[in-house]
Amino acid sequence: MRVLGIDPGYAIVGWGVVEYISNRFAPIGYGAVITEKDTPFEQRLVEIYESVFDICKRYQPEALSIEKLYYQHNQTTVIGVAEARGVILLAAAQCGVPIYEYTPMQVKQAITGYGKAVKKQIQEMTRIMLHLESVPKPDDTADALGMAIAHCHCSRSRLMGTPVS
Repeated sequence: MRVLGIDPGYAIVGWGVVEYISNRFAPIGYGAVITEKDTPFEQRLVEIYESVFDICKRYQPEALSIEKLYYQHNQTTVIGVAEARGVILLAAAQCGVPIYEYTPMQVKQAITGYGKAVKKQIQEMTRIMLHLESVPKPDDTADALGMAIAHCHCSRSRLMGTPVS
């Protein structure tokens, strides 16, 4: 199974493609889409859309795993992330990639076996599972790889994410 994990944002979109065969993980590609803060917001959305579309075409994932959006404190940020998330979902849908979303707790549970694990624990387990020398930077990239791993684990269990229709 080939899965594209996405950590959504509008300044940085982390992405990672993971191959999962016979309970073994292999990183296929990973990185970050970084948009400049001085660029008009609508242009940033275009850059995100085009980049994710290109990633989907290049790597041909069988699924996209993305974090469920949740509201914490800053309404301005959550709206921008929701808009970026929308263009990410559109790019995947136009490439015919099924989309699954997971809560942070589901990702933590799938990767570490503990739903309240801290970010560093998740990143270190992701590094170990993918046999990487170091945790990928920026953090958004490591988080995206974790999203992909979580889908691989969850796709065969009761933790299965919510398909986006």
